[in-house]
Amino acid sequence: MKAKQMWQEFISAHPEYQDKTYQAWSYGVEPDELARLTVEQIKTATASSYEEYALENEALPEAGELNMILDASEKAVCITKTIKVSVIPFLEVSKEHAFKEGEGDRSLHYWREVHKTFFENSYKKNSLVFHDNILIVCEEFEVIYK
Repeated sequence: MKAKQMWQEFISAHPEYQDKTYQAWSYGVEPDELARLTVEQIKTATASSYEEYALENEALPEAGELNMILDASEKAVCITKTIKVSVIPFLEVSKEHAFKEGEGDRSLHYWREVHKTFFENSYKKNSLVFHDNILIVCEEFEVIYK
């Protein structure tokens, strides 16, 4: 289903959100798998690079924001509500956050390994240098419609 169609269904069921806005996006790596984990409420958190928000001149996420999660073919799969945002160094991301991201074996070791590779590649594309203390935007969310 298209994002606009899901939004119309959502606000019909939840008119208290009719004056809200949303951002529609898909995960940067494995969008179908991560969307599935989100719909199943296994994935309740995500992480992104603080510096890349600045490069894109994009505002950081805030608690209360709504997101339309899309799969790889840009079909809407669910709507999430951001419940918590924190900015911390890469090496200070907690095992609890890694678990909430719902990926792999959900361990901090797995999270660091996968995200280090992801951020190294992303930083290279943007002519930045990855290091263990880059700032990470840790976002927690809940699925409010699927």
